Amino acid sequence: MTDFLGVYFPEFFYVLCGLVCFDTAIRARKNEEAKAGTMLFWTLTGLIFMLGKALPSAVVGGMLVVMGCLTVTKQVRIGRFTESTQEARKAASEKIGTKIFLPAVSIGVIALVLSFVKYNVVKDGTVTPTALNGAIMTGVACLIALVLAFIICKPKISETREDTSRLLMQVGAACLLPQLLGALGSVFSEAGVGEVISGMISSVVPQGNITVGIIIYVLGMVVFTMIMGNAFAAFTVITAGIGVPFVISQGGNPAVIGALGMTAGYCGTLMTPMAANFNIVPCAVLETKDPKWSVIKAQLPMALIMIVIHVILMLVLGF
Repeated sequence: MTDFLGVYFPEFFYVLCGLVCFDTAIRARKNEEAKAGTMLFWTLTGLIFMLGKALPSAVVGGMLVVMGCLTVTKQVRIGRFTESTQEARKAASEKIGTKIFLPAVSIGVIALVLSFVKYNVVKDGTVTPTALNGAIMTGVACLIALVLAFIICKPKISETREDTSRLLMQVGAACLLPQLLGALGSVFSEAGVGEVISGMISSVVPQGNITVGIIIYVLGMVVFTMIMGNAFAAFTVITAGIGVPFVISQGGNPAVIGALGMTAGYCGTLMTPMAANFNIVPCAVLETKDPKWSVIKAQLPMALIMIVIHVILMLVLGF
């Protein structure tokens, strides 16, 4: 029996993402600058979200190249939006208060609860308990959060559409960076980058030196994550190239070493602008004075401390 819930239902949420992109493309008609380029960028983004599985890979790749060219040539711009007055914002803040945080908190809580839900998939007479797709968990959580936001804030639909387009335009091309970097990790893995790294490290790291192996593994996860902007993308390559031959094969507990290796990569996430969804998007949304480095500067000291802690934890818990 086909796993409808796991294969087809997630596409519903990608279609919703595509519709939001199309609405932003329509809003771009009001732009004073780069109107055509901005409309084309968000239209192509919407098509990729909606038809990504149906379109040939070469077509999607060509669309991404066009989008990259539009971004490089600064043809993707944020339009002018009507700002509410300071008095109106203050009045809304006093009226709603801390309830404004409920929708945001509900996303994480609901997604966590749904992560424990399993359903049975029957194939060739075998029943397999299966967890919900990540897109389903996040999508359902976001829809519930949207309903809560409407109940709490009672906005007009037109205001919601306008603010959604404004935020998406503020983020710009950075909204695609996590997906692209995740795909890059798969490409690197298939290309055998992990084996190349392993060969390079073997000529430097003394055979059987567990401490040096752990330090190289942790730093490799940190640096590669900073380059790729995504710890998941770095994990496959660095664990295969360094973690397995120089740490796990020396007697390290695979579960402990793997878990700490992944979180070591997150230390790199804290220090790189490539992790746009963590470090660039907040700056754009909050309109900080330094749009690229404000968040990273605040996170840097803690990231450096956590790198040292990861090395110690691997030595203590992994062996």
